[in-house]
Amino acid sequence: MAYVSPADKTKTVKRLAAEIGFDRVGIAAAGPIGRASYLDSWLATGRSGTMGYLERNRDIRVDPSRLLEGARSVIVTASNYYQTPPSRPDDTPRGRVAMYAWGDDYHDVVKAGLHKLADALREAVAEPFETRCCVDTVPILERELAARAGVGWIGKNTLVLHRELGSYFFLGEIVTTLELASDEPAEGHCGSCTQCLDACPTDAFPAPYEMDASRCISYLSIEHRGDIPESLAPRMKDWVFGCDVCQQVCPYNREPPVSRTFAIRQPGPYPPLDEIINWSDEEHRSTLRGSAVKRAKPDMLKRNAMIARANSD
Repeated sequence: MAYVSPADKTKTVKRLAAEIGFDRVGIAAAGPIGRASYLDSWLATGRSGTMGYLERNRDIRVDPSRLLEGARSVIVTASNYYQTPPSRPDDTPRGRVAMYAWGDDYHDVVKAGLHKLADALREAVAEPFETRCCVDTVPILERELAARAGVGWIGKNTLVLHRELGSYFFLGEIVTTLELASDEPAEGHCGSCTQCLDACPTDAFPAPYEMDASRCISYLSIEHRGDIPESLAPRMKDWVFGCDVCQQVCPYNREPPVSRTFAIRQPGPYPPLDEIINWSDEEHRSTLRGSAVKRAKPDMLKRNAMIARANSD
């Protein structure tokens, strides 16, 4: 078997990723992330809210090589989901859905692309190797890996940013035993800008690069199962699933490219609030089948819609 250098194998990975349709790809070495203490302190202060699952599998979160025996590299991909926001269709009371959930469920789309990339890589590289394809349901810190792989830097709103793509993109990872040449970590370019921090409706950023998830509208509308605190409900405005405010004001999102992969589908950007409030369980399932919005249970979406309805009166 002829020797192929890690650098040449990395070129093959990037060529194949581009052919499959990923908008950006970078390589990081599998191993400890180097910021385990930050994760520990963040969890200890209660900023994860009721997301107790984040405390599980800590050893894997801080060291992705533990996810796959013999792992040496992590391939990190970015998939642009930006779509030009349409105008509201009528005067019916409507809520807002975060842009990442306008199209087909990204878990299915991105993971399918990752498996396609892994299969193509097996055909292109003669040596045997193992892979584990990951989206955000696997316990690894993908933003840390994205920054390490040069895909983008972690901004002050804790999202990954890229000069051309902005922040409207999904991350995906392939942990592999294949030895690849790592990219240089991304350098930050937020400078003195604090627009994302200043615009947050619920003051979810106690400091730059720090998020109190228990105050974030995305957390409140998607992850939090109980009643919304009275102090925060009015600040949720008409958001019924997620929130895009900190992205909307970011200078790097002024003219992002339009996605080649994702298109608007039900329930769309502005679902009618009264419909959500009156959905049966079957209507909830049928409308949200194949959508990331199904992450929110029926009672949670109805709760969010009622808050949005009250905020619009």
